[in-house]
Amino acid sequence: MQMNRRLFGLGLGSLGLAACSRSVTARMSTAAPEGLPDDLLPASNRAYDAWVVSFRERAMGQGITSATLNTAFRGAGFLPGVVTRDQNQTEFRRTLEDYLSIAASDERVEKGRAAYARHRRTLFAIEENTGVDAKIVTAIWGLESYYGERQGLIPVISATSTLAFEGRRGRYFERELIAALRIVQNGDIQASRMTGSWAGAMGHTQCMPTVFQEYAVDFTGDGRRDIWSEDPSDALATTAAYLERHGWVRGMSWGRELVSGSPTGTVIQPQAGGPQFDTTRNFRVIKRYNPSDAYALGVGHLADRIGGAGPLRGTFPPDANGLTKNDRIALQERLTARGFDTQGADGVIGSNTESAISAYQASRGLPVTGTPSQALLQSLR
Repeated sequence: MQMNRRLFGLGLGSLGLAACSRSVTARMSTAAPEGLPDDLLPASNRAYDAWVVSFRERAMGQGITSATLNTAFRGAGFLPGVVTRDQNQTEFRRTLEDYLSIAASDERVEKGRAAYARHRRTLFAIEENTGVDAKIVTAIWGLESYYGERQGLIPVISATSTLAFEGRRGRYFERELIAALRIVQNGDIQASRMTGSWAGAMGHTQCMPTVFQEYAVDFTGDGRRDIWSEDPSDALATTAAYLERHGWVRGMSWGRELVSGSPTGTVIQPQAGGPQFDTTRNFRVIKRYNPSDAYALGVGHLADRIGGAGPLRGTFPPDANGLTKNDRIALQERLTARGFDTQGADGVIGSNTESAISAYQASRGLPVTGTPSQALLQSLR
């Protein structure tokens, strides 16, 4: 089974704006976030500008003030890269084995244990209030923004207005845009600080604006629901509140890898030939946060690892190229030792490994494919 890469956070949405030409709606812009792709800078688009004019009337009809609109759209604009990412989001796919290797990598587990210890008091208080396992909340935080390190830098007003204008899911994103404007109008955050992923997901745990409106919590008691703050308390409490409202059962695990014994819940095997998992009602609650089985397994497995558990005991079959995970790790290690750096040896074949393979093949006068194989592995002995 292949999983769509967009179904999990893993910091992949951490893109933003860079310097380029601005549309009419962005002429009074303050400085855009630095170090971000050019295609995520507001670009001149007359049709978008006209759409914004008509949208303003609809927004004011729903209670958004002219002052809020002026403030929120100062610096906003059409982001061509957002449209590109929306249209191409199904192109990048991973097996469950690769997904879990990324979701519960050694580094993510180590950082998760440190974050769990550092915020233990807050997490335990949230668990006491909601019943939601503190390790599950920490794992969602880890998958969605790498424990706050990759929250995304794209202005949410620009992202949601671009997608509302583009029209493929126009009604959905116009609702998200209205919700984002209400958040600004409510005083939870300034429009200039409201940043997130290319699709408008925001903060430490990547909430969409409509989710924020309904579930956001002012855990710190400062009068604002600030899920972007360096202090993650409001964001973590918001995630727990969401899971609680969707039926989380206090004291129940998400499930387990089915190694022995009889199942007590629903058994799933997302990748043919791979491990089976005995899942509970709380697994299905996690899927309300993100509907992918892979995502929910990633959350559950990472939570277990944060709590001290080891890797999965079951194995996965060889990939389409006939390589096991150990083979792929050996391939990456051998390429790097030969001077063709794969930027890590985790057994996940991505662009860095493919580039290293291509460079190695070119150096040997071989056909340049960038594709791993048993023959390539043997040639590196």
